[in-house]
Amino acid sequence: MDKTWICADRMTKEYESGVAEFVKYAVQHAENPRRMHCPCLRCCYIGKKHWKNQGQLIEPNGHTLTSFIGALDVYWNNQGQLIEPNGHTLTSFIGALVRNEIPITCDDWRNKELNESKEKIWSEIKRCFNIEEERRGFCMKLAGKLLRGFRTFLSSKFLKDADGNFVDAELPKKYESLISAEEWEAFKSKRQDPVFQRISATNRERASSPAYPYRKGRVGYGRLEQSMLQKEESSETSLPAHVLWKEARVGKSGVPQEEVLHVYQKCEELSQSLSPDDTKGILSRALDVPEYSGRVRGKGFGVTPTSLSIKKGKAPSNRELHARLEAMQAELDALRREREASASTVYRDASDKESINCTFQPNIPEGISHCQLYLSSPYYRMVGKGKVHNVSGVLLHTRELPAGCLKVSVDIAVEPNAALPYPSDDSDATTVHEAVGSFVAWPTNLICVGYETPTKSKSKDNAIPRHTESTVSRKELQENEVSNASAQHKKEVSNASARVKSSGAKKTVARKKPTTKYRSCLRTFLEMTDIPTGGVRTVHMEVGIFGFDYDQMIGNEDFMQVFTHEEIGVTVVNTYIRFLYDKLMRPNGLDVSFGFLAPATVNLVLILSRPDTVTEYVLRILMDNKDAEKLFFIPFNTGGHWLLLAINPIREIVYYLDSLGNDWTTYPDMKVLIDTVLQAFRAQRDIQTSRRGANSITWIKVACPQQRNQIDCGYFMLRFMRDTLALDRLKIPTDYFEEFKCAFYTKDQVDEIKEEWCQFMLELNVCS
Repeated sequence: MDKTWICADRMTKEYESGVAEFVKYAVQHAENPRRMHCPCLRCCYIGKKHWKNQGQLIEPNGHTLTSFIGALDVYWNNQGQLIEPNGHTLTSFIGALVRNEIPITCDDWRNKELNESKEKIWSEIKRCFNIEEERRGFCMKLAGKLLRGFRTFLSSKFLKDADGNFVDAELPKKYESLISAEEWEAFKSKRQDPVFQRISATNRERASSPAYPYRKGRVGYGRLEQSMLQKEESSETSLPAHVLWKEARVGKSGVPQEEVLHVYQKCEELSQSLSPDDTKGILSRALDVPEYSGRVRGKGFGVTPTSLSIKKGKAPSNRELHARLEAMQAELDALRREREASASTVYRDASDKESINCTFQPNIPEGISHCQLYLSSPYYRMVGKGKVHNVSGVLLHTRELPAGCLKVSVDIAVEPNAALPYPSDDSDATTVHEAVGSFVAWPTNLICVGYETPTKSKSKDNAIPRHTESTVSRKELQENEVSNASAQHKKEVSNASARVKSSGAKKTVARKKPTTKYRSCLRTFLEMTDIPTGGVRTVHMEVGIFGFDYDQMIGNEDFMQVFTHEEIGVTVVNTYIRFLYDKLMRPNGLDVSFGFLAPATVNLVLILSRPDTVTEYVLRILMDNKDAEKLFFIPFNTGGHWLLLAINPIREIVYYLDSLGNDWTTYPDMKVLIDTVLQAFRAQRDIQTSRRGANSITWIKVACPQQRNQIDCGYFMLRFMRDTLALDRLKIPTDYFEEFKCAFYTKDQVDEIKEEWCQFMLELNVCS
């Protein structure tokens, strides 16, 4: 028949007559003239539309005349996805082409033998659609995806029964024009192969019950995003991935599931805290799943990191990492030499008033503040407590302060025999003990402004005999004790009165609940020793706990922190870790899966002042355990608050548990050091990573129980470690363990920690 009409103008009589002749010819040769598929592009040759007679096919301005054999325009969003109008038409058209041109026995879409068929498919697409050459890659990937979907459909529809068992079915008549008998037999044979069935069973099980099922049918992310933007009449060209992800999981009811909303809220929180340069997607972090190469989670088919212009840094080699570490070490050495040179500065006469230091130190609050005093040689440690005077124009005994120093009054000598960094010529004081009650110069970088009064120490070195305190400190302590006792008495009477009024009972004050047995017993033993008057005891910490062997000093103030429910210090934390090690880890073999890092060595003060010391210690512990996957707990003190870091160095995951609800951006120096250690750990293990893997260190904020006062952070942190060990899990869920999930720990749960600690102290016979 004559086909010249195909190239004629659609508005001419020639084109209309040509279509009519074509339909007449088709009716004459059709198997069932009353059930003919529409041949237009919109129905893609084998679509679902049927016409009862040829008149319906060629009616004026009808379906075929307006759509038959003509190039259609297609449209794309700014992320390279196919959208409407005509987006679904092109997709269906490609599906029809690939089913006609590619055999179902093809298992490898990248097979070079398919190049000729692929070229034919692309030529047909260009003939029927106005499409740019640069879209070929997208169309070919879409064709491969549609072919896989067709094979899956054939297998599920015709080769399996309701229970999923194989059925030896005949070739469906519907597809005899597309599939030969030989191809069908080969296809069935492949589905009976044991290896294929094993892989299929694994994939089927994985996809059978998704946690967050997609609920938009055949509407992809691209068209979903387009419809959302049109509905909102937004001028934006795209939406955040987690917004699309949530909408894609909303069913016909229009209400998303609670689990979906929970993930969405996490994404909203992360979007406020993550850096714009962070290469891992917010959605992947919220779901706690890895990000796969070449895809962007929550954006759908066709979107890649390249199309979104996500630039990932080049993975540094091991040599580059070592060079970076050496440069950091050289910088630290230079700073250390500069500090030592500054410390050697002698006093100058201050008769020239213009030479007096009239500026405030930027890291120390203006005025008078309680502080902790440290020395860095021969090792970094706290040696005293007092008050720092950061006041403009201050003098020390009529002399100017040395460069880099501030005036300090010493109230408590934690290490009485420690030498002063600047001995006082006027008072002949050379040690911290001799300086108690007087003023001395102290290097600014060795002063840590604390949150507590000097007489209420929270440190492991604070079992201090009262004779080492100044008269001012003893007076402060007495006043504080009287004030606290009075306030506590008033509070108890007030609470008791409220209970009486609410119950309508007689106005008799209820007795205070008795102290639980182990605390009561330990306190009784304690009172019969010299500990309340300044004596100290030791608890041995073996090398398996923190990686080094030492004796932990413990004194009266450490016991009182537990007895009177005060903020706990590093001594209570370390000795409770000894309890976890002895009672939970070793008896159950958990020491091969879990470990601890010493909080006295890894804390914010040391990170700011001696980062090389912290880095060296943490890296040594990790390298000693480099051959096995372990979760390392770091009870981290920020200077007035306890939080927990749990590090899995093999998987490069850091779990962040903070009972105040902060995230790691609150302490950027902490994050930088931990990231540096994990990169050095990777380099020393000689692990080569991909470009994506170089930036794969994952920080996860865990929605852990939250404290409701300013005291419980230490107890909550200990409880986090205890819960994890009790469940023996290396992975901490982002919403915490289901077995211990709660908004906050109750008083009984906190008291349980105290009771365990007191019972363990009794077992160790510490009070003897």
